[in-house]
Amino acid sequence: MLKTALGRFRITGMLEGISYLLLLGLAMPLKYLAGFPIAVKIVGTIHGVLFILYLITLAHVYFVDKWKFSHGFFAFLASIIPFGTFYLDTKLRKNEQPMSVLKH
Repeated sequence: MLKTALGRFRITGMLEGISYLLLLGLAMPLKYLAGFPIAVKIVGTIHGVLFILYLITLAHVYFVDKWKFSHGFFAFLASIIPFGTFYLDTKLRKNEQPMSVLKH
C-alpha cells in the first residue's frame, strides 16, 4: 500500500481522520470540561502535522494519478468534515480506481 501515491494518501487520510476525531472528541472536551488545555496543544499539533501531510499526499496523488479538479476538491472537503476521510477511503478502496471516487 505504501508503494503507490494513492496508497500513501489513503494511509495519511486514515491517520489524519483519527487525529481529527481525537481532537474533537477527546482533547477539546478535556480542555473545556476538565480544564486540561494541554490536551488540545498536544493533539492539535499532531493533527496539524498530519493535516499538512494529508494535503501534500493529496497534491501528489492529484498530479500523479491525474485526478479531475472535482475529485481533488472532494478529497479536500473530506478532510474538514468529521469522518470524511473514512468515507473517502471506503470509496477509494471500493472502486479501486481513484478517478471513480464520485461515482455511485
